[in-house]
Amino acid sequence: MNSRRILKSFFFLLGLILVCISCESKEQRLERVKIEIEMKKLQAKLLAETEALELKEKERKERIKKEAEAKKEKQRREQAERKAAQEKERKRKQAELNKWKNNSLSTGSTPWSDCYGSSNSCDSYGCSQISVKTPYNSDVIVTLKKYGEVVRHAYIRRSSTYTFELPNGTYQPFFYYGNGWNPNKSKKSKACGKLPGSFVSGESISKDKSQSLSNNILSYELILQENGNLQTKPSNEEEAF
Repeated sequence: MNSRRILKSFFFLLGLILVCISCESKEQRLERVKIEIEMKKLQAKLLAETEALELKEKERKERIKKEAEAKKEKQRREQAERKAAQEKERKRKQAELNKWKNNSLSTGSTPWSDCYGSSNSCDSYGCSQISVKTPYNSDVIVTLKKYGEVVRHAYIRRSSTYTFELPNGTYQPFFYYGNGWNPNKSKKSKACGKLPGSFVSGESISKDKSQSLSNNILSYELILQENGNLQTKPSNEEEAF
């Protein structure tokens, strides 16, 4: 009984659907077809836009990837150029060192005479002396200051002694140590701007306190320790020159 009722209901609904379709007018059918066509067009448009966006996103990712690779390549190239420049500079400095490492001036030379003069003698009434003995492992340039100005200077080779003659007064000595005199290298000077020539290795500067001289001799025996500590006090270019 129930099965018959279900079958009757099914066929009744099917009949209604067929009636509805069969009742559709020509105008309604055309309108429906038109709507279906528009829907298909819209669907195709959306699909095309989606594909275009996907393609654009793919191209963007590829561009970012290429830019990142180009940036890395630029960094590698710049790093290689820096290393090449550093190596070139290292070789230049080494060549400069090799060229001048064994070069020395004669004891008593005054390489900065254009700035400080060349006289180390005394022709005035009342003279004193400052004697300097250099260490076995370093040449030295001695500068003597009076009232903050360099009034004497001299180059003294290693294991040598040189004596300055100067009028009585108060002087402060400075000692510029080094090896290998390079005439093309320069030092800064408050008085003259630049001083021509300097050492290529083992550079250090020390000083003693100001000394008052009156018809006497002041002697220095310089000892440059292997660990770099000096018996005199450390100094610098600005103070010494």
